[in-house]
Amino acid sequence: MYSLGLLTILSCLLTLLLTPLMRDWSVRLGLVDRPDHKRKLHNAATPRTGGVPILVSYAGAYALLLLLPLDASGLIEENFGMILRLLPPVGLVFATGLLDDWLNLKPWQKLLGELAAAIWAYEAGVRILGVAGHAIPAWCSFLVTVAWLILCSNAFNLIDGIDGLATGVGLTATMTTLIAGILNGDATLALATAPLVGCLIGFLRYNFNPASIFLGDSGSLLIGFLLGSYGVIWSQKSATMLGFAAPAMALALPLLEVGLSIVRRFLRNEPIFSGDRGHIHHRLLERGFTPRRVALLLYAACGVGAALSLLQSVMRSRFTLLVLVLFGVATWIGVHYLKYVEFESARLFLWVGLRPMLSSLVKLKLLEGSLLAATSVEQCWSAVEHTARSLGYSHMTARLGGVRFATAPERAKNGAFWQMRLNLPENDYLNITQREGSCEQPVLVIPFIDTVRRILPEKLAQLGSTAVTQENSVAAASLSSLAGVVERSSSQGVPRNSRTRTVTSSDCAAPSVNAATAS
Repeated sequence: MYSLGLLTILSCLLTLLLTPLMRDWSVRLGLVDRPDHKRKLHNAATPRTGGVPILVSYAGAYALLLLLPLDASGLIEENFGMILRLLPPVGLVFATGLLDDWLNLKPWQKLLGELAAAIWAYEAGVRILGVAGHAIPAWCSFLVTVAWLILCSNAFNLIDGIDGLATGVGLTATMTTLIAGILNGDATLALATAPLVGCLIGFLRYNFNPASIFLGDSGSLLIGFLLGSYGVIWSQKSATMLGFAAPAMALALPLLEVGLSIVRRFLRNEPIFSGDRGHIHHRLLERGFTPRRVALLLYAACGVGAALSLLQSVMRSRFTLLVLVLFGVATWIGVHYLKYVEFESARLFLWVGLRPMLSSLVKLKLLEGSLLAATSVEQCWSAVEHTARSLGYSHMTARLGGVRFATAPERAKNGAFWQMRLNLPENDYLNITQREGSCEQPVLVIPFIDTVRRILPEKLAQLGSTAVTQENSVAAASLSSLAGVVERSSSQGVPRNSRTRTVTSSDCAAPSVNAATAS
């Protein structure tokens, strides 16, 4: 047991010594994060190379303990196999983060480095072998493990938005994993987590508000990757059927941040990897909390998750479901308190707007079919008017195939109104007017217009061509009769009129028995 204490103390002392040296060196080289007064709200340029002293201190603690003439070194040698195999992929993910801090890698480049590190860790023996007590195939184990490690790495990268938050959350999760290793008698897990506890305690001294150095991507990706690996080892030794739930609960806050960010950006139709000010800590800042209070509040939330994860890990199986339910309820209350506009809008759409929207889309499909099946201009207008009435439009006028149509009577013209006009070939058009105070709730105006635009011009041209063909056939069959008609028309001095006429239909707001009557 004292070897764990020595590892923790040595790593903490090394971090306390190396962090200010790294901070001053980074300032001289210009490796700093400059505020932009948008997402980066710190007051001055701050070094972002905190991952360097953490990694050096983590590895240095093992080296020092092995050099000391103590029995603890023998214990490390006996259980050092997994830790030694894990160091290369850890170094790779650290290097990826450091390059991003220096060169601002593109998202796909950073993801490629994380993917390579996760695959390397899987080959080193970090593997999720089962879910809910059931073994999974090797290919599924590979996919789940790689996805888990990448998820944990990016989770800590996302929450690293205010001073000390990612470090404190990582410290809480690491201490939880260390305690779980001790309770389960897992020497490998305990030895792997003890030095990270010391590193994070030492680094928090410089990283808590007001921070003089940031973790940077090198630090946040490193912590997330290590904790993801520890979670896999923890789940392998867990005695409960839902063993993987315990490490997931210990990492609840960063994992929740990832899930919320993906869903929010999906609902807003924004790129998944884009930055914004909608993270949990941003929402708490907007609600009036100071950065220090935000960090302390989220520390407390992580503490609750850590306690429940340990409770779930040691309790009998029949009680684990109750713990998970309590955890889920607490999470729902927390998310509800943040009052995300995206989720409220989605709720209103699903419960209030989805059914009317679906009904309107069905009506547009029926309109499309009616227009395609129409055999006259009047049938085209009847189909358009019927759909417009069902969609809630208050007044329409149109010129289709040279024939003018309108709904009547038109509403009073006082007050505000909006109007949309669709210009069609051959000087045809379709106007929609919505007056202020109408009881209808118009929906899907743009899709309605687009449906008319796609189908109606071709249909009108087809109907006009059919009419011309029929007239030519009649003329060829009775040429002498047609000549007589033309001669009589000429003798009477009556000019040939256009096909333009006006048809007035019932008001869209009030369905009528006669859909269209000649004026």
